[in-house]
Amino acid sequence: MQPVELYEMLKKVQEPKGYFFNKDKDWVLSILQDLLINKGRYGYTSCPCRLATGNRENDQDIICPCIYRPQDVKEYGSCYCNLYVSREWNEDKMPHKYVPERRPPEKIVF
Repeated sequence: MQPVELYEMLKKVQEPKGYFFNKDKDWVLSILQDLLINKGRYGYTSCPCRLATGNRENDQDIICPCIYRPQDVKEYGSCYCNLYVSREWNEDKMPHKYVPERRPPEKIVF
């Protein structure tokens, strides 16, 4: 699968849920490419903005869309990666603030 194909597929599924892709399509396609790389590497689409362990059970919370996305988009208008955003974020009706990491420190690998 190519990033553009993944884009079209996910757009149809996520927009009705209120999650939109960042209006910067080059950014979105780069993140989607990285998701596809992680799918090949680990067998699942782990968040490319975080370090995965390769253990699906440990990384379950960061399989895109991650479990932190709803709260991040609700509070900041964007997920941690700036892949998924609210309509208001895309329309510049809210500030584009830094989204802090919500993943518990014990799950973060270095």
